[in-house]
Amino acid sequence: MISSLRKQGFKTAKFSMRQMSFKKVGVVGLGLMGHGVAQVTAAAGYQVLAIESKTEALDLGMKRIEDSLLKVSARAVKNGKSTPEEAKQQFDDTISRISTTTDIADAHDCDLIIEAIIEREDIKIDFYEKLGPLIKPSCVFASNTSSLAITNMALASGRPDKFVGLHFFNPVQVMKLVEVISTTHTDKEVVDDIVTFGDKIGKKTVLTQAMAMVDRGDASTRDIDLSMQLGAGHPMGPLHLSDYIGLDTALSIL
Repeated sequence: MISSLRKQGFKTAKFSMRQMSFKKVGVVGLGLMGHGVAQVTAAAGYQVLAIESKTEALDLGMKRIEDSLLKVSARAVKNGKSTPEEAKQQFDDTISRISTTTDIADAHDCDLIIEAIIEREDIKIDFYEKLGPLIKPSCVFASNTSSLAITNMALASGRPDKFVGLHFFNPVQVMKLVEVISTTHTDKEVVDDIVTFGDKIGKKTVLTQAMAMVDRGDASTRDIDLSMQLGAGHPMGPLHLSDYIGLDTALSIL
């Protein structure tokens, strides 16, 4: 099966010959989802630039992160996984990796930008049209949308080959699953890089390519789901999950 995938140009993160090392990650929007994304990314050792349009929203988002980290620290001490001193050090280290801004242009040197703004296509498309020219060409863009078409945003960004959907589940700090959505324009190596990023921040990635594999006849639905359950430790396979979410919903975001 691996050889079949290689012949058709597909690579997994494990077999890719090139892995981009994301160092600085921008997170746009520190609301319910965005603050969690910023938190787990910084906790994993990445430098994070937290971006909001207004200072008040930025302050609120940072307070959410601090409150969440304090809960994590208290739980670790209570369960005997950390001493109070170790928990405080981890809190301080995570917070120190997060810088903040209300100027999107400050993200010009980010390697990856994850967008988690309001779930309206017109606003997101306008955002990406303005974002593209400001950011270095090698930066990968990722939208946390759960219901909007990735392709439309990718084209608006001016870099459709470096654009993916990266759908986290709420609450981000707890839920281990993250969905990676590529389009017909997305560079396959970019997908590998994003999967690797997901692994490094402690998430299990599910790829929408599973449907394409069935469509091409590479493997059966049962084999793909069983492989991901037994081989990757997922509670359910990607196709089972898609059916659970709703195939009409899954189709609408591709």
